[in-house]
Amino acid sequence: MQTIDFELEGDYVELNMLLKLVGLCDSGGAGKAIVASGAVRVDGAMELRKTCKIHAGQVVGIDDVEIHVLADPQA
Repeated sequence: MQTIDFELEGDYVELNMLLKLVGLCDSGGAGKAIVASGAVRVDGAMELRKTCKIHAGQVVGIDDVEIHVLADPQA
């Protein structure tokens, strides 16, 4: 399983944009399609809300990739 650490810049990031920012898709629109397909898990549960707010401490999973969302180091 691949693990990606993502440092937030602010309080949260929208789920579809997180997938784009870590390089799992080419655009926010493609991220929305991936979320709508039911392939994304947030903290182990399927997430279908495309613009769900992801906060520090949460884990997002898709296929064999886990994204660990870390707090903004500047905060």
